[in-house]
Amino acid sequence: MDPLSLTHSTIVAVPPGAALDLFTSRLGEWWPAEYTWSQDALEHIEIEPLVGGRAFERGPGGFECDWGRVLAIEPSALLAFSWQIAPDRTPQPDAGKASEVSVRFAAEGERATRIELEHTHFERHGEGGAGYRDALASPQGWPFMLSRLAALR
Repeated sequence: MDPLSLTHSTIVAVPPGAALDLFTSRLGEWWPAEYTWSQDALEHIEIEPLVGGRAFERGPGGFECDWGRVLAIEPSALLAFSWQIAPDRTPQPDAGKASEVSVRFAAEGERATRIELEHTHFERHGEGGAGYRDALASPQGWPFMLSRLAALR
C-alpha cells in the first residue's frame, strides 16, 4: 500500500447505482460549500459520470473551476478521478501533479451500499503531499465529507 494514501468507507441507504449518482450528480447535496472556491455563493458542483468528465464547480456569474477529471467509471461499481487541487487549495491544471481518488460501490444487503474511498499518490503534490494527506485523513477531511453523503436519503 502506498504510504501516502488514505482509505475511508461509509454505508449509504441506497443501492449501488443510486450511490454512484449521489456521489457524482448530487455532489452539491453533501459536499460542504465551505470546501469550495465559491463558498456560500456556490451554484453547482458535480462530477460528470463519464471517462474524461469534469469534476467542477460553478459559482457566481458563471465562474467555473475544474478540479479533476474522471479516469475510470464502471456503472454501479467504480468511480476514479484525478484530484487536481494543490495542498494550498489552488487548482492544479497539470494532471501529472494530481493525486487520485478511487471510489468503489458494493451492495451491502438489499438496500444499501458500502462506499470504499481510497485517495492515493499524494507524493505528486510535492513537499506538501504528506501534510495534505494528513489533512484529508483527519476528521474534517474525507471522514466528514463521507458522513454527509451517508446522511442523504
